[in-house]
Amino acid sequence: MIPMNYRTLGRTGRKVSEISLGTEYLIDIPEKQAVKVIHAAIDRGVNYFDLFFAQPGFRDTMARAFRGHRDKVMLAAHLGASHKDGQYERTRDIEEALFYVDDFLARYRTDYADVLFLHNSDGQQDFDFLMKPGGFYEQALRLKKEGKCRFIGFSGHTVDTALLAAGTPEIDIIMFPINLAAHAVPGKADLLTACEGNDIGLVAMKPYAGGRLLQSGPRMELDNWASAGGEYALEKKSPVSAAQCLSYILAQRGVSCIVPGCASVEHLNDALAWYDNTPEQNDFAALLSEYNQYTPGECTYCNHCLPCPVGIDIGRSIRLGDRAAAGLIPGTTDEYNAMAVPPSECIRCGDCEDRCPFGVAAMDRLAESAALFAG
Repeated sequence: MIPMNYRTLGRTGRKVSEISLGTEYLIDIPEKQAVKVIHAAIDRGVNYFDLFFAQPGFRDTMARAFRGHRDKVMLAAHLGASHKDGQYERTRDIEEALFYVDDFLARYRTDYADVLFLHNSDGQQDFDFLMKPGGFYEQALRLKKEGKCRFIGFSGHTVDTALLAAGTPEIDIIMFPINLAAHAVPGKADLLTACEGNDIGLVAMKPYAGGRLLQSGPRMELDNWASAGGEYALEKKSPVSAAQCLSYILAQRGVSCIVPGCASVEHLNDALAWYDNTPEQNDFAALLSEYNQYTPGECTYCNHCLPCPVGIDIGRSIRLGDRAAAGLIPGTTDEYNAMAVPPSECIRCGDCEDRCPFGVAAMDRLAESAALFAG
């Protein structure tokens, strides 16, 4: 077993495992399984964990997983992540956002978050809101001065907004989607250059494009992670492995680490197989010609659209519909039937589409999922 590699997280000077861990897929699984994934990651040398969910049960589970390991890991919190009725919610109420930072520190039994992200910002209007006097950025600076966080980060999905963050003093880290499917995103190279030039740590999220890169099927409809639009189409001609996805990202300039989401030790092992593979198994070069274009407007199941006023788990509902459309793989129907609120309960209020950073027609997608499982 080849040991973990580490890279410097920009001007923070900290060394982070180049394959780290996002935890979004650990929120709705049994506690024992979630803890097992965290412990397996730590055992393999993973030392950077993104923890944006604010739900108390999730945080308590993660706290148990990290107990006794706090000195070995970097934990990333998010200023602006909250929850409503058990579902993720992005908040722009500063008092609410600060409450969940204090809650993070209390539940994780730590005096500080290693990184505090200005959470999920896309577009000039929201960026200006975060940066206004007395706003989120100033509050993050205050928390850093008080020792409640070590470094300040920024997370978002659009190139133009991330470029604004890259030019902001004391933003040390940017978390942004980087993957093969977004190879041709307009402005991506400019963002990588800005992060590298300003010595900003770059954390790559969505390495598998919400899992779509690993799915079978010839056509991929994916996201436009840039404010510059355009009509793009992508025909997937060759199968893609997790290792090839990770190899592509690690070859990009300025990338410090990747945070794949892993719901099981098996998923974690799929990612970490990158270290034990042959160069031929990790090689992605032959794939690049297939990823010069992409289609905007498809769901990556990230659930930034939540909360739903009737309690639908929108990302999961669409994901299950996509799996059903691909042939109802074993377990899909059972998982659908176990959901507390099915997508057929959608009241078409439009809140989800207003929040979506990718322009997904979420209401129609919920209706499609409901129709697939009807009867």
